[in-house]
Amino acid sequence: MTDLMAQPAIQLNGVTRRFGSVNAVDELTMTVETGSVAVLLGPNGAGKTTTVRLITGALRRDTGTLLVFGLDPETDGDEIRGRCGVVPPKPALYDRLTGRENLDYAAEIYGAAPETVLPAAERFGIADALDLEVGGYSTGMRTRLALSRAVLHDPEVLLLDEPTAGLDPESARAVLDLIRELAGRGRTIVMCTHLLHEAEGIADHVVLMGAGQAREAGNPAELAGRYLTEPVVVLDAEDRTALAIVEGRPGVLDATWNGALQVRLDGIERLPGIVADLVAAGARITRVEPQAPTIETLYFEMQHSLEANP
Repeated sequence: MTDLMAQPAIQLNGVTRRFGSVNAVDELTMTVETGSVAVLLGPNGAGKTTTVRLITGALRRDTGTLLVFGLDPETDGDEIRGRCGVVPPKPALYDRLTGRENLDYAAEIYGAAPETVLPAAERFGIADALDLEVGGYSTGMRTRLALSRAVLHDPEVLLLDEPTAGLDPESARAVLDLIRELAGRGRTIVMCTHLLHEAEGIADHVVLMGAGQAREAGNPAELAGRYLTEPVVVLDAEDRTALAIVEGRPGVLDATWNGALQVRLDGIERLPGIVADLVAAGARITRVEPQAPTIETLYFEMQHSLEANP
């Protein structure tokens, strides 16, 4: 087990995949450690889906090296796919079969016990529809069935490409709970998303993708320390007009009204003086709350920085 954990689950080095004259993935270098949750962020067309398809061997790379569990998807694709669970943005399902028949077939292919079918379906709220033909499923039901199929065989790596698209809030929450559960059991998760809040609190490793490249990558806390060096504090008072004296004060880089006053400082050491001045001016303060950086804030700050310094 120690040797397995020491080896990265996924390694890409200089990987390129072209479609005609377009480099969908352009000399991409990326490592996903075993047991980690890696979240690929970026707009549509950034190369996230192509990267997932390369990892499973569904696409062949044009250049570079790619290893999954130390194996090459182009020569060991069957073994790799047997150890992965995949949920693509548009899952391929058998519309003329029932949901149960789809899962039974997948269980047979993966060598999973038939008893795994019902618990997997129940996990994503699809059990009541198992005896219906999949052709009549809604978009959300199809996604829930695909998720059930992906976890039947308890995969070592779970690859999720926009997994909550079309899902109701309850099912979307079940997906994020699944990620936390599998990560807690040492499984490796790669999730592609452009819904930034989905990565909040679950990502060990964030990869900002653009034009087929990993433009930035790292642990969220490390990236925040690099890009979000200016603290933000939310201030509120019984009479909000009393907060107006904060704007233009030394050390205040900007102040934005969003119900309360959101203040960006050049250093957190400025805060006690600001609070003291407000109290001296008669403000009855109801909130002083330093803001922890979010994935969304980090994403846009990284984008802005990279655009300013290409």
